Amino acid sequence: MGALAKLLGETANVHFSDVFNASTALRANVDSPAQPKVFARVSAIRAGDAPVDAVRAFEVIDEMLRKDNAYGTLTEGDGGVEGAVIIPFPGKRRPPEPAFGPFKKEGTLDGEVYRIGGKDETKHVGIRDGKREYNLVTSEAVALELRHHAFSGQIRFHGTGTWYRHADGEWELRTFKVKDFDVLDDAPLSEVIDRLRKVPSDLRALSSPVSQLLDDRSGMESRH
Repeated sequence: MGALAKLLGETANVHFSDVFNASTALRANVDSPAQPKVFARVSAIRAGDAPVDAVRAFEVIDEMLRKDNAYGTLTEGDGGVEGAVIIPFPGKRRPPEPAFGPFKKEGTLDGEVYRIGGKDETKHVGIRDGKREYNLVTSEAVALELRHHAFSGQIRFHGTGTWYRHADGEWELRTFKVKDFDVLDDAPLSEVIDRLRKVPSDLRALSSPVSQLLDDRSGMESRH
């Protein structure tokens, strides 16, 4: 309703009256004084020269329909079912936008191992990081090591990912080949700080450790 209100404009003179046909259609009534402006606005959307906010509202509605595996129309007339189509929303009928790639890049992924499998030399490792899940591939040797860390906390995987960039700017990771990994320490911050305080250091004997570090850094920069 919010996106449709932005699409129609003239919000003070556009009123939503009811939803009908099993909650699949929304009826909006436009006051007579605003009808010419609303009609000109939606006609401009159809012609491709509408204001930016109207175009954006159209895109939002169409994307909502696509995600719901649906499509729709904006029609004119009482009831909205048999009236003339003013704007079609292709939704799920919209041709898929091309993806750009592949792009290979070395990097890292963090997650917890919940599955290890594979019948050939290439092993598949399922990891999850919150709600996201990834399917990684690795060697048998690395997979054997990972068995000891399944369901036991966060691991940082180092390797090469194959990425694709979609037309909407979103990046999709298709494959990630693991070379090695590090088991991450999930200790609370207070415990980590306590460990750092126990590390032997000559800085403890200085009256102003920060000033000494800044002087040392300045001296190194001047030599370069």
